[in-house]
Amino acid sequence: MTVARQRSMWVAGLSTVVEWYDFTLYLYFATVLSRVFFGGGEQAMLVTLAGFAVSYLMRPLGALCFGHLGDRLGRRWMLLASMALMAAAMLATALLPTAATAGTTAGVLLLVLRCVMAFSVGGEYTGVVAYLLESAPERRRGLVTSLASAASEVGALLAVAISAATVALLAPVQLDSWGWRIPFFVGAALALVILVARSGMHESPEFERQRREGSIPATPLRHVLRNHPLAVARTFAISALGSITYYVGITYVPAFLHAQGHDEGDALWLSTIAAVAVIAITPLCGALSDRIGRRPMLLGLTVLAALLPLSLFAWMAQATAWGIALAAVLL
Repeated sequence: MTVARQRSMWVAGLSTVVEWYDFTLYLYFATVLSRVFFGGGEQAMLVTLAGFAVSYLMRPLGALCFGHLGDRLGRRWMLLASMALMAAAMLATALLPTAATAGTTAGVLLLVLRCVMAFSVGGEYTGVVAYLLESAPERRRGLVTSLASAASEVGALLAVAISAATVALLAPVQLDSWGWRIPFFVGAALALVILVARSGMHESPEFERQRREGSIPATPLRHVLRNHPLAVARTFAISALGSITYYVGITYVPAFLHAQGHDEGDALWLSTIAAVAVIAITPLCGALSDRIGRRPMLLGLTVLAALLPLSLFAWMAQATAWGIALAAVLL
C-alpha cells in the first residue's frame, strides 16, 4: 500500500470526528437549546428532543442519496459533498436568530438545519466505512474500519468537552444570549478543515476496479434490493442495534441526569468519562473481530444491550457520583 493511499485512509477514518461532533452536539446542548429556541421548561425540552428524533429520520434518506452518489461517481466525491453540506449547516446554525428575536421562526429554522445535518451524516458515516472497508487489507478490516467508530467517539468527546467548558466558563445570561453559538462555530471550522484535507484523497481501490471493468451499476439501489434483500435486512438490524444502544446509553445520559436534578456541567463531564471508555475499547473490539469473526461479537453485544440499560439507568437515578460514573462507563 502506497503512502498516499495510507494517508487517504487516515483522513477518511479520522474525519468522522467532525460528523459526530456536529451531530451529537445538539443532544449535549439540548437543555441550553431548549431555553434559547423554545423558551425553556419541560415542554421546551420535549420539543427539542422530538426535533432530534424527527431529524434522525433524515439519516437513511441521506445514506440512500449519498450512497447512490458514491456508487455512481466514487467514494471521494460522496465524502466531499457530505462534508460540504455539513459545514454549511453547522455554520448556519451558529448564525441563527434566537426565540427572543425571531419567535417561533427560530425554533423552526433550528429543526430544519438539524434535518440537513442528519441528512449529511447519513451519507458521511456510511461513506467513510465503505471507503475504509474497500481500502483495508483483508485480515485487518475489523481494526481499520473500527477507526471510523473510535474517531466518531472522539468527536462526541470533543462535543461534550467544549459544551462543558462553555457552560462552566460563562454565566447563564451570557450562555443563553451568545455563548451557545461558540460550539457550533467550532464545528463549522472543523468541517472546513476536513473538507480541505479530503480534497487530496485517492479513490477507493474497489471503486477504481469497478470503473476499469465497467461494472458500476446504473441504478445501485435497485441492484442491491434485487440481488441482496436478506443482506439489507440483516444490515438494518445490526445498524439499528448500534444506533439505539449509542443514543440510549451515551448521549441521553446528560439529559437524564439533568432531569434527575444533577448540575448541567457535572452531567456533561460524566459523559466525557464514558466517551473515553468507548474510544479505548473500540479498536480492541475491531481487532478481536478480525480474530474470532463478526458474528460472535455481535451476538454477545446484543445480549448485553438487552440486559444493561434499564438496570444501569435505575442505578444512576439513586447512585452517588462515583456510581453514576461507573454506570455511564458500563453503558
